Amino acid sequence: MAAIFADPRLKATSNNGHGVCIEEIEGLIRVYKNGQVERPPAIPIVPCNVTLNGQVTARDVFINKYINLWARVYVPSCPAGNLPVLVYFHGGGFCVGSAAWSCYHEFLASLAYKAGCVIMSINYRLAPENRLPAAYEDGLNSLRWLKQQVLSGSSEHKWWMNQCNFSSLFLAGDSAGANIAYNAATRVAIDNAVIKPLSVKGIILIQPFFGGESRTVSEKHSTQPANSALTVSASDAYWRLSLPVGTNRDHPWCNPLANATAGLQELRLPSVMVCVSELDILKDRNLEFSKALAGGGKKVETVVYKGVGHAFQILHNSHCYLDCFMSVILRVSCKILIAFSCRVTRESMLEKYFIFS
Repeated sequence: MAAIFADPRLKATSNNGHGVCIEEIEGLIRVYKNGQVERPPAIPIVPCNVTLNGQVTARDVFINKYINLWARVYVPSCPAGNLPVLVYFHGGGFCVGSAAWSCYHEFLASLAYKAGCVIMSINYRLAPENRLPAAYEDGLNSLRWLKQQVLSGSSEHKWWMNQCNFSSLFLAGDSAGANIAYNAATRVAIDNAVIKPLSVKGIILIQPFFGGESRTVSEKHSTQPANSALTVSASDAYWRLSLPVGTNRDHPWCNPLANATAGLQELRLPSVMVCVSELDILKDRNLEFSKALAGGGKKVETVVYKGVGHAFQILHNSHCYLDCFMSVILRVSCKILIAFSCRVTRESMLEKYFIFS
């Protein structure tokens, strides 16, 4: 989907009255020396009322209108009440993406219906205008906001909150969003009072976006599918734009394993599912991360999808990706349903789980 110039500074150009372009991920973002940022409309933005055949209702809600922090909430058209809640963070290297992107709208509407859960898709602040930890703060503040609505018995949001069981909360995301979900989970694990009485039952990380100064084998040698969503050079650019100025890719927000894994032993994390793509440059980092979690005594399920690359579940619509797309939907649905300990009522759901196992 995107290619980045090997050294953006060598491709510096002057246009649009902004002066010199110092970083560009082609088709997604341009950053100018004067601080201006452009994001071409690479993926359509869709309103919340574009639904999945009437099977799901979606609405946008403000969390903090002053910083434009908001969420798109998906509620499946199924028997009311007692549904698990999934808080989801979109991908985009911390620099691009939106909860209103059509690909996320379609993916999460499908997931809400298949899993029978309410989904709260967070539209967080982007870098480089808001470098990390801004996205992490937005993630945690979204959970705090949710807690406050529950405790206050919000009448404004009862249309969807009355459907929820907030003792069964899941944190999830893909790529940079998975990184945010993991950060939020670790902060909640350190101090559960942040969200109590909400309770996190599971963490779902789809191709989590991590990095490091030393290259892995998959970063150096992986065969990229056509129109790859993430190249090594694009990954490096995202980190340059999103990490605090003066840091490198061994910063713990980028490389959580850089300073050993002793701290994992003390973290009281719920069960974790890590989805890995075989052709993704992040494959080795994702597998190493899963291994470290397991070594730290955490319950981890690692699922590797063969023959597909980064973000295939949202960016590729060809028939060859359909089975893997449905596999992600059904795997995640199954994890939520099992962790929630609820009965599967939709006809043939269990058969579908076995087909895609």
